[in-house]
Amino acid sequence: MNSKVDNLESVENKRRYKRVDFSVPVVYKNLRVPTELPVGSVTRNLSEGGVCFQTSKFISLACRLVVEISIPTVLRPIKAISKVAWIRRIPLSDQYELGNQFLEITKEDKANILSFVNQSLSVDTQSPSSTPAPNLPPEI
Repeated sequence: MNSKVDNLESVENKRRYKRVDFSVPVVYKNLRVPTELPVGSVTRNLSEGGVCFQTSKFISLACRLVVEISIPTVLRPIKAISKVAWIRRIPLSDQYELGNQFLEITKEDKANILSFVNQSLSVDTQSPSSTPAPNLPPEI
């Protein structure tokens, strides 16, 4: 078998939670710096276990953040305490991509994220070929 494909499959199998690529507003604040103002960004992807977003600031691994995520299916922002699981600089930019693992989140907020992810994934998996073709008039 192709080793690149095998590696990709093994990475996907190691993921604990399903995730969806989706851009929604996120606001974060470093717990270690209480005087720091919250910073706004946009998510890259979201799962029941965490969130990935971009930032212009380097934030160290294991740093604790308070994140507030605004998803369209919930009236109020989802609030969680997370830790930075990984960070990488985006090539040819001064931006970083940040992966966060949720440490503290209410059951209700976790359920709201899971519902949103499942709903988004079910919409993504419906391909145009699975929908019946409309009745078209015969060609002349």
